Amino acid sequence: MTDKKALIEERVNTGLRGQWYPVAKSVEVRKDRPYGTELLGEKIVLWRDENGALKCIEDFCPHRGAPLSYGEIHDGNIGCRYHGVIVDGEGVVQRVPAMPECALEGRKALNHFPVTEAYDAVFVYVPSVEQPEPPELTLPKEFSSEEWAGFLCTSIWECNYRYALDNLADPMHGCYLHAESFTLAYGSKQDLMELKKTDDGFLISRVGQVGANFDWTEFEVHPGNMFCFLDIPYPPAAGPGGVFRIIGFVSPMGPRKCKVFFWRMRQVKGFARESWRFLYRAKMEKTHWDVLEQDRVMLEGMPDDARKREMLYQHDLGVSRLRQILTRAAKKQVESELKVAAE
Repeated sequence: MTDKKALIEERVNTGLRGQWYPVAKSVEVRKDRPYGTELLGEKIVLWRDENGALKCIEDFCPHRGAPLSYGEIHDGNIGCRYHGVIVDGEGVVQRVPAMPECALEGRKALNHFPVTEAYDAVFVYVPSVEQPEPPELTLPKEFSSEEWAGFLCTSIWECNYRYALDNLADPMHGCYLHAESFTLAYGSKQDLMELKKTDDGFLISRVGQVGANFDWTEFEVHPGNMFCFLDIPYPPAAGPGGVFRIIGFVSPMGPRKCKVFFWRMRQVKGFARESWRFLYRAKMEKTHWDVLEQDRVMLEGMPDDARKREMLYQHDLGVSRLRQILTRAAKKQVESELKVAAE
């Protein structure tokens, strides 16, 4: 039983499988050069073929293990810079230029991953025993609405992805950590939290304050992915449009590394949309990066084993609920894997 608990904890800490994760901006994955990154502790490489179709395989040359991400794209396939071995998007060795008719040619040598893109981001699916085929990627409704416009920003944080998720499930930190922010400098520093279950997840919100600060977060949990969104009230000086909505995804990279994806959205259209986009780029973007940097610095300064000594209280209802969701999903995955291994 102890071993099973350890496996569950390890799975939560590494990241759930059977999930779609954003890994890059669409513009970063190109036809002329590979893009290497990490996901759930594994190195992967992405590129586009001649038609622009996305490819993703392990970042490992089947010859000697050199990173394929250091290589080049040849006719839609990827070539290793070390000895020139060429592999396709299915992980099959196509050519060994240094030795024609080599026995390696035609062999399936590497895992490949389903990959798609949406709203300026590239998503990769990591299969699980219970869900080997990718389910539909569920996206926020704002992505398909003509009423909303936004920008994607990404950042790599040197902390476990769980810290980034906990941070998003904790609205109370806004009035303290971000107290000097242009958009988060208002509101009470005392309150209670309320947790409400929704059809697709949960909503964590402050009880005594609405529309003054970062007052709530809603998480949506789907069979193949999870994301959250929150609203930050804008003063009139921030230009036309409604509230400033942040849609967040977090991708585990390694034990102490994750990549955050934040879409910064506003409900505006017509000329007001163009005015807001200009104002955001010219003035507002720096203030929002400043806020993200405050989060990054704080989370990176926390020890890896903080959960062993932490003392949660009422404000941490959202954090506790999020951890329950991750642990239950990890338990289900580990049990499925143990069952298959025993057969």
